[in-house]
Amino acid sequence: MSKELELLKPMLENMRVSENNGTTFYIGTIGNHKIAAMQCGIGKVNAAIGTVTMIDTYHPELVINTGVAGGMNGKVKVMDMVVGSQVCYHDVWCGNFDDSAAYGQMQGMPLYYEGAPSLISLIEESDTLHCGLIVSGDQFITDEAQLDVITKHFPQALAVDMESGAIAQTCYVRKTPFVSMRVISDSPGANTDNSKQYSDFWVDAPAHSLSMVKELLHKLK
Repeated sequence: MSKELELLKPMLENMRVSENNGTTFYIGTIGNHKIAAMQCGIGKVNAAIGTVTMIDTYHPELVINTGVAGGMNGKVKVMDMVVGSQVCYHDVWCGNFDDSAAYGQMQGMPLYYEGAPSLISLIEESDTLHCGLIVSGDQFITDEAQLDVITKHFPQALAVDMESGAIAQTCYVRKTPFVSMRVISDSPGANTDNSKQYSDFWVDAPAHSLSMVKELLHKLK
């Protein structure tokens, strides 16, 4: 989303803009790292297209997805950061024709996509920074019934979003390390109108939480 990109752009030093096949990239540095940032758009298809464009254009050593997510566990709160040590789909079901694919697993793909060890190893969990499973699907989760279905299959999930799974799968296919870092914007099921909770979140933009991305990049060798 453009709101998310606008929070990220100020972190880039010496930023310049580059166009490639209709996609706008924001090029700069964070610490010793050269960064190419882009807005992929909402949902799995946009995320996959954006990731392929990024990889084909810049051949990155590491793809980092930042943005917002809904909280899936009582220990995560609005404005907390969740780093995906694992990512999977919550809306994939390839049938029960054989035992080769579990719920959430694309045929021929792993059920869980692992976050890049080089960055995951730097995480020091706290009351506001968590490391665990992020689940993805083409749904904005608004009520407790939806949340219960996801929790039934993935009780360990900490956050739910609409892009991380597709980006993780694309990076897996392209053999590019990947990690998702998500700020919790709302708590599905914990509020009678979490769509409003999500909207109110943007009133006070979580720049301090997204600054964790910058801090981790400074630590990354």
